[in-house]
Order: sequence, then structure tokens, then C-alpha cells
Amino acid sequence: MNRVRRIGLRASCVVGFDGRQHVLWRDGEVVFEGSRILFVGRGFAGPVDLWVDHGNALIGPGFIDLDALGDLDSTVLTLDNGDERDMGRMWSQEYLAAGPRESYSAEEEVFKYRYAFTQLIRNGITTAMPITSMYYREWAETYDEFAAVTSVAAELGLRTYLGPCYMSGMSYWRTDGSLAQHWDEGRGLAGLEAAERFFADFNGAHGDLIRGALLPDRIQTCTPALLQRTAALSRELDAPMRLHCCQSPSELALVRELRGYSPLAWLERLDLLGPRSLLPHGIYTSGDDDLQRLVDGGASLVHCPVVFARDGEALDSFGRYRAKGINIALGTDTWPADLLDNMRQGLNIARIKDGSAEHTSALDMYNAATLGGARALGRDDIGRLAPGAKADITVFSLDGLHLGPLFDPLKNLMLAGRGDDCVASYIDGRCVMRDGQVLGVDYPSLQRQAQQQFHTLMRSHAARAFGQPDWRSLFKPAIPFADDYSIAMPLSAVSSPRD
Repeated sequence: MNRVRRIGLRASCVVGFDGRQHVLWRDGEVVFEGSRILFVGRGFAGPVDLWVDHGNALIGPGFIDLDALGDLDSTVLTLDNGDERDMGRMWSQEYLAAGPRESYSAEEEVFKYRYAFTQLIRNGITTAMPITSMYYREWAETYDEFAAVTSVAAELGLRTYLGPCYMSGMSYWRTDGSLAQHWDEGRGLAGLEAAERFFADFNGAHGDLIRGALLPDRIQTCTPALLQRTAALSRELDAPMRLHCCQSPSELALVRELRGYSPLAWLERLDLLGPRSLLPHGIYTSGDDDLQRLVDGGASLVHCPVVFARDGEALDSFGRYRAKGINIALGTDTWPADLLDNMRQGLNIARIKDGSAEHTSALDMYNAATLGGARALGRDDIGRLAPGAKADITVFSLDGLHLGPLFDPLKNLMLAGRGDDCVASYIDGRCVMRDGQVLGVDYPSLQRQAQQQFHTLMRSHAARAFGQPDWRSLFKPAIPFADDYSIAMPLSAVSSPRD
């Protein structure tokens, strides 16, 4: 039997954990053997098979992204592009009547995860619970699809919480411009059965790198029966459950209309506000009574500041929610998959909402991306570097000219850093990225295929838009094209003007 090698990492700064909080070691060391950390500090006295000196860098715990983009992002297409009802992102009444269909082939569905998972690793994310859009699907995700996604995650080495998304309804636009719901209870319950089967087959797979999760779509697309069975199954399996809620005024109004309660009051009645519940995004609530429901139930909020800020929306506020005792984790939910950017923008937004810098610190955001995510998952072996913890380790270079003169590694990264300042990543003790290169991935080839597939995604908007217009008319560039060929994508990706 081959002996497990003992690896030691050195850098100018190391984020350790003293049992209560993150602490910073200058000229620190991290030593791990197999998947577990043995030592964090300075002056390790034992034998080490290989020392890797990362120089002027910050070695820290891997980031935990609990609303991680697993897609070729569609929300970027809505930026300054007018009314969503006109652009075919959501279903139209005529599209529903004709019969929804898949926008991608089965192979393309799996490729989008390969592209997204590579981006996550590249940006220092070591644990991810992915999210994709259901608008482009015939209905929801499938068992077979996620069996293939599991293989992609294991190949790349990303720690993931996976399961096919399921739902019993879908929102669509009526011809008069009003929003309506289409229901299919049978498909929703069949989707839950597929999720249960996936959990049984893959929870703990690939040396526990893969864990299962229950991932219903959104509160307004799930019937009471589906949510009640999800709550019971989550308790039975001790499985994390993620449900998007409190993310728009229309959702708040619709849930009140359909169920007679605010979204969080409704989830409380269904026993879905327990410690295994992860709730993106928590922005639109009925006030302090709703927030107290989160505290009493022990549910975690997954905060995704960037995607909402693009539409002028924000949590009010991170500091206020945290002061009430709500556990907050972070998610990206959109491109780019950069949690550093979400920390920076989240910090600024929180302070603007509070009108003060007193209630939210840079460390609060860093804790949400590490310790908060671990707590949401019910784990004390990730989100920190300490003896016995999983060897999920990131290395962020501090040499970049854009970072400015170094005065505090975390503050420099928070103020000026980017996800691609991450130069190395170890997940479960395996080096998955070295010198900024995710191992085994051809970046140019990956990007070419993603661009071609994004072209397919853009074309699919025409089928969902009223009247099925020329797809090229649906997207408006920030600066108008000089000719009449209007298409919001690089010209190099377009085969011909007559396409």
C-alpha cells in the first residue's frame, strides 16, 4: 500500500483558526496529510514529504458558495435590455401552449457545469451548491443529468452538494402582460422522487467529495404538498434543503395571494425553517416578525449581493440581519463566479443601507464566505484551517500591482482583489489548481465551446418571446452598432450575418 504523502505549504500570511475565530499567522505554514490538516502555524517540527513555498501570498480556507452559478449565465442578458417580457427569458403563454422544450442537448447541459465548475475553482471556491435556470428547460433537472454532473465535479475535484432541481409549477407571461402560474403536481412529485434516488445513490460518493441536497426551485413554483414532502424528507435523510424565497415584491404578493401568508410565515407552517434549511435571498420580508422566524428556526440565509445590486435591490441590511442572530452564508448566483467581488460589493452595499460603517466589517463578509457557509451545511470541518479539518485550501497572490502596497492581506484583497488572484487550490488534499491553471482543463478550448453554446442560448430566446421575433432583435448592446447587424455578442462568435 502506498503511504499518503505529507504536504507542507508556506506563505507570508496564513489564515488559521483558534477554535473560535480566524487568526492570522505571519510567515505561516499549513501541513496536511491526505484529506486532513495536521498543523497550522509556524515551525512544524515533523517530517514533510514536500514543501511548497508560495511566497508573498495569503493561504486561507476555501470559499463556500451556496448559490453557485452552474450555468452559462442568462441574467447578464437582461442588463440594460428593457422589459424581460419582451426578450423571451421567461415563458410566454404561446410558448407554454406550444409545449416547452430543452434549449440544450444532453451533452450541452453537462458541459455548462464543466465550464461553471472550472470558473468556481479558478476563483477560490472549494465547496459549491450549484444553481441553474429552469426557464431554458422543458421542465426541471433529471437524475441522469446529475449522475453525469457528479462525474464532472469529481474529475475536477470540486466539493459539491448536488441534486436535481424539481418544481411543480412555472411562471409565465399572459398575452395581456400579466404574470400567471402553470401547475403540474405530478411532475413536481416525480422530481422529488428523483432527488431522493439521487441522494441514496450519490451522497458520500467519491470519498465524500459529493454530498446530496434537496433543491426545490422557488417558493412560488412549489405546491404545499411538494414542500411538505421535502421538509419530511430533509429530516429523514438529514439532508440540506435550499429554497429560493423573499427575492421579489411579486413573489411576496403571489405567496400571500396563494397561501395567505408571507413566504417565511408559510415556510414556518410547513416546518421548513430548520437548521438544514438554506434560503437565498431573504430581501423582501414582512419585517421583524419574519426575521425572528429565521432566528427561531435556525435557518440560514444565503446572501448574493451582486446579482440584486444590478437591478437596484439590496438586503436591508447585512448588519441588521446578522445582529438579530441570523446565520448568513454567501452565494454568487451570477457571472462572474467571484466571491471576493460579492464580499466587496456586499460590504459597500451594507454600509450604504445602514448609513454607517459600524455594523458590517470586512471580516463579517469573509466569515460569511467561510464559517457561515460551513455552519449552514452543518459542518465544522470546512471553512477553516485547523488540525482535523478538511484540507480545502486556497492561495491568493499578494503580488498584483492592482492590490497596491500591502497593509493587511484580507483588506487589500477585499478592497482591490479579484477571484483570479487565487493562484492555487487544494480540495480534500488534492491540488486542483496550480499557478492559476485548473488541472486538466484547456482554457481556450473551454471558452470557445462556451461561446458557441451561449450563442445557442441566445437563439432560444426567440421561441419564448411573444411572436417569436428574430432572436438578434432581442438583445441591445450598450453602444449601438454602426451597421444594422445588432447582436450583443462578440462578432467572432457569429458565423455569418445571414445566420
